[in-house]
Parts: sequence; C-alpha cells; structure tokens
Amino acid sequence: MSRYRLLRVIGAVVGASGLAMFAPVVTALIYGEYGDALQITLAATVTIAAGTAGWRYGRSDDTQLTAREGFAIVGLSWIAMTFFGTLPYLFTGEITSLTDAFFETAAGFTTTGASIVPDPGELPKGILLWRALTQWMGGMGIIVLSVAILPMLGVGGVELAKAESPGPTPDRLTPRFRETAKRLWLVYVGFTVAETILLWVGDMTLFEAIAHSLTTMSTGGFGTDVRSMAAFSSYAQWVVIMFMFLAGSSFALHFRALARPKEYLRNTEFRLYGGIIAVTSLVAIIGTWAHEIGDVVRDSVFTMVSIVTTTGYATADFGIWPASLQIMIFGLMFVGGMAGSTGGSMKPYRLGVLYQASKTDLRKVIHPKGIFVVRLGRDVVPDKIVKSVQSFFLLYMFIFMTGTLAFGIITDISGAGFDLVSSASAVASSFGNVGPGLAAVGPSSNYVLVPGLGKWLLSFLMIVGRLEIFPVVLLFTRELWRR
Repeated sequence: MSRYRLLRVIGAVVGASGLAMFAPVVTALIYGEYGDALQITLAATVTIAAGTAGWRYGRSDDTQLTAREGFAIVGLSWIAMTFFGTLPYLFTGEITSLTDAFFETAAGFTTTGASIVPDPGELPKGILLWRALTQWMGGMGIIVLSVAILPMLGVGGVELAKAESPGPTPDRLTPRFRETAKRLWLVYVGFTVAETILLWVGDMTLFEAIAHSLTTMSTGGFGTDVRSMAAFSSYAQWVVIMFMFLAGSSFALHFRALARPKEYLRNTEFRLYGGIIAVTSLVAIIGTWAHEIGDVVRDSVFTMVSIVTTTGYATADFGIWPASLQIMIFGLMFVGGMAGSTGGSMKPYRLGVLYQASKTDLRKVIHPKGIFVVRLGRDVVPDKIVKSVQSFFLLYMFIFMTGTLAFGIITDISGAGFDLVSSASAVASSFGNVGPGLAAVGPSSNYVLVPGLGKWLLSFLMIVGRLEIFPVVLLFTRELWRR
C-alpha cells in the first residue's frame, strides 16, 4: 500500500473541507459577525494549509486504487476532516472543549444530528451555516464529491465509492464513475435548491430555508431552533416530510426516474422502504389518536419519516408517547433509508435480504434435498451478497451490543446515571446516524450531559456507522497495512 498516495488524497479531502469554510465566512460578514468571520477564516487557512501539505508531499500515479487503499483513505479522511472541522467551533469560542467540538463535528459530517448545543438559535449565523454545511457535505460524501470534481486526484474513484457508499454496492449510472458521481450530485443539488425555494415561500427566512434544506437532503437534522421543526408552520413541516422521504430514497433511482417515473414502483427496495413508512405511520396515528397527543396525523407521519430516514428532526416529543410506540421507534433506528441514499443504519435492502434468506433456510429444513435461491422481488440475490449481508448484520448487532455495554459502564463510572433505555437508544441512534434517542437523550433533550469519554465513544460509532463499519474497523487490522 502506498502511504504517499493515501496522504495525497487525504490532503485533497481536508483541503476541500477547508475551502467549504469560506461559505460561513461570507455568511458571518453578511450578518455583521466580523469577529467570527476572522476566526473562521483562520480555521479555513489552517485546514487548507494542512490539506495542501498532504497533497504536496504525497505522490500519485496512474494506477487504480486497490480496495485496501480505498478503505484506508475513506476511514482516515473522515477522521481527519472531522478533527479539522472542529476548528470553526474552537476558534470562535462557540464550543470551547475539543471533546464537545469533535462530537458536534462528527454528528455533522456523519449526518447524525446529535448535538451538545443547548439552543442552536443562540449561535452566530456563520457557525449555524457551518453546522448545516458539514451535514450537506457528509450526506453525499465529500470523497465522492472530490472524485466528481477533482480529476487531478489521479486515482480510481470506484474503490473510494465502494468504501464510502451507504449501501451494499455503489449504483453506477454510467461506465465512468466520475460521471456517475456528477449526476448524483446534480440531483442532490437540484433537490436542495427546490426545497430551499419551497421553504422560503413559507414562513422561513432565506437563511432558515437554506440551513434546513442542507440538513434535510443530507438526512442530518441540525436545525436553527431549539424546538426543531416544531418552530415552523405545518406547511414547512409537510415540505420537509416530502424531502426527507426523497433524501431517504436512492439518488440513482431518482436520476433514472426523471426519464421513467415507473422506475419507482419497479424497484423492490423502494416499495419496501415506502411500505415500512406507511405501516409505521398508520400505527403511530392510531396510537397517538387513542391518547389524544398533538397533531395526530402530521406528527405521526413526520416522526416516522424522520426516524426511518435517520434525519432526526422532530415536531413532537415522542418520549411521552405510549411505550409501545417508543419500542417501535427504537426498532426503526435499525432500518434506515435505501441503499444509495444519504440515510444511515442497516438499509431496507439488507433487511429484505435477511428476511428472504431466513425463509429460504426454513424451506431447506422442510425440504433438505430441494434447491432454493434467495429472491428479493423478482431478482435473484447471489449467495455472495447474502453472506455479505448476514456478516454485516452480525457485526452491526455485535458493535451495538458492545457499544451499549461500554457506554453503560462509562456513564456508571462517571456518575451520569444513564438508564438502559437512554444508553441503548444513544448507541443505536449514534451508530445508525439518527440523532435523537429516548429518555435522557430524547427529542426534548440533547447529549450535553453525556460524559466526555462517552462522547468520544458515540463520535466513533457515528463515523463507523456512516461508513458502513468496514472502512473504520479495517484500520485496526494488520492485513490492511501490509505491503
């Protein structure tokens, strides 16, 4: 493995995140936050300098990236850009602790949306935009963006996409991945602009509309008000519901459906994804109706779409909903948006394959001499994919359980006293990139009371979950670093 090539690409990614910091600088200047503008400029300068140094002292060649290099680059790049992403918070003094700043930045880039900020409305506009921008860049993947617009990288984009894409395999629309990445980003930008316009004509200011569009399309959930989306009109909430649903769908599917709208109904995972949201929304409507809680239909649909897509916005405190609905919400933290979406967690595709594989195994028990194949819809799922999905599920659940145990031990030792529901939901929410959990980390609370070591654990889980486990876990194996 060429470590110089790793340094070159990581430098490009860090440099790109530094360039993005100039958007908050301009925003701060517009709103008269001159001191913050200067400090964010310094943060951008440091980040770009570090990225340029990596780019300059690294080396590139014409050979294709290997799978090992792709995984190493993605894992290290996300860790590096998260560290440098803390600088705007630290330099402006809006967050003074490195632990808190790293947690907030990790929640941004991984589109988790968990926060330690008591009231986002009190933050300067420049910092609010940086929070939103980290989620927007992390949503589609800053590395995929780099592959799309930085051909001077001189390395293959497919291996980067395999390591970073949220799903079993990256969906290619063209033979050249760079062209595919550009088309996906065009859809991503187009939806973001469309949502901004629709929110702006409602009761949001232009800044609020931009910030919420950036964090909706990335399924991130960072808002501008402590009340989340409850601070805005029912019209704005329905607009956000629609775009959360779109963001939780495959962007490659959106692109194909522009020419052939029937592609949506032909896609098995899309039908499964839509069915999960429809059924759980109906259950939530019935449950909240029986207890006369809030705006029954809108709050129920909003909450289910927000949790399934791992966006994390809230219009209601589902922590006061009946226990049965909270159990359902906890289960939905393990579902996530479609493969190829900006959503996190396990994905309906994998859950569908697991279900069909289980049915096939049961049939083999009854008919031991029979020959059966696993199908999802009309498509035959190769044995290689089935085994991969089963391995991913086992590893996902193992990390969730050990993470919950570790988090519980940390909070017990620190005296924070988080109960089982708080601990398990905090880990499930962070690992699945959802944002809010239940009880002490519910939608009416945040993660500020989590002890320092617990924040580092949850930050690590956010990155592991966003990168689909393997790129980060492989960093700790000898095989990855052997020449």
